[in-house]
Amino acid sequence: MKFKIKHRLDGTLARTGEIITPHGTIETPAFIVGGTKATVKALTPEQVEEVGGQAILANTYHLLLQPGPDIVYQAGGLAKFMHWDKPTFTDSGGFQVFSLGMAYKKGIDMVSHTTKGDASQAKASKTQLAKVTDKGVVFKSHLNGAMIEMTPENSMEIQHQIGADIHMAFDELAAPLADYDYLKQALERTHAWAVRCLNRHRELNQKHQANGETEQSLYAVVQGARHKELREASAKFLGAMDFDGFGIGGVFEPGEIPSVLQWTNSLLPDDKPRHLLGMGAQPLDLFLGIEFGIDTFDCVAPTRQARNGSIYTYEGRINIKNSVYKSDYSPIDKECTCYACLNYSKAYINHLFKADEILAATLSSIHNEYFVISTVDRIRHSIADGSYFELKNSFLERYYNNSDTDLHKLANL
Repeated sequence: MKFKIKHRLDGTLARTGEIITPHGTIETPAFIVGGTKATVKALTPEQVEEVGGQAILANTYHLLLQPGPDIVYQAGGLAKFMHWDKPTFTDSGGFQVFSLGMAYKKGIDMVSHTTKGDASQAKASKTQLAKVTDKGVVFKSHLNGAMIEMTPENSMEIQHQIGADIHMAFDELAAPLADYDYLKQALERTHAWAVRCLNRHRELNQKHQANGETEQSLYAVVQGARHKELREASAKFLGAMDFDGFGIGGVFEPGEIPSVLQWTNSLLPDDKPRHLLGMGAQPLDLFLGIEFGIDTFDCVAPTRQARNGSIYTYEGRINIKNSVYKSDYSPIDKECTCYACLNYSKAYINHLFKADEILAATLSSIHNEYFVISTVDRIRHSIADGSYFELKNSFLERYYNNSDTDLHKLANL
């Protein structure tokens, strides 16, 4: 993998560039489409390409459980298995440390991480499906109850079998509002695991080289929750190692993005790409992420929200299932040029949802993915031609104009 910087935006950490992989070049900044189980839900690979998708990210944990990394390997790797001839990423499974462990069935909000009552928390603690130790994580499969151990070493082995162009090191995602001592312990564990991941990754690449196979690339994952000293310590420690790029882990509200990314990206090596893990559900995430040094994003929200009838438009998000759209024969967004907007009306898509037709999810997902991907594309072009701040102000003012949340205020940072 190679990374080239092409343009910079004065006074910010934003830049445009190219990530060159064995399966093609990603023009950055770029939105990486979420394909958790080697599929983008409701869309074919051809449709993902038609909406402008440059790369797809799959989930190591889910592919480990089903169909198994050996099946993907025997098919020729992830790209060939899913009929996608462009770049691919895999995450490490580290998110499941949180979602199947301390967060499992506790009603924990992904931002505040508060619980809905002590009784439910106590009950849920007996049913959590993951236990963390310094060695790794023991999972209980949510599919069949089988116990599975994931360590930094076998996370690398699994990801190398899956065969994506870019992998993520195995990390621990701790709840941001956990006590400081635990966050520090989790960060130290993430750093120790990163060393083990890098060592095993190098060994596996040597085997690929000996067998005449394509080598694969590895990103470290910077953690540290909302603490400046932890984020800076993580960026310094991991930035000094020979990783191909860096993932920024954690969950935070849009208003926290500038400070967290400033602490992190100002210390990471400038000549390596940075990926914001699991973020991109809000246009504000995209603008702020890029402005503070992010090169790529991934998020499953565009298709997940689409399947529930939540649709992005340039005037804000709408629920296409609402009765007001039953006889609205205009497109989802009159300015959009995606396949769904050029050929179908709100009334038709409203009908599809009411009739529980599969096509509802497909058309909505086409639009939402196109909206997010094309927004990042517009940001990339605006950095190159010097119109970034004009685009940011006009786009966000319009999108959040009718918002009753603090996002409208944040949009004008």
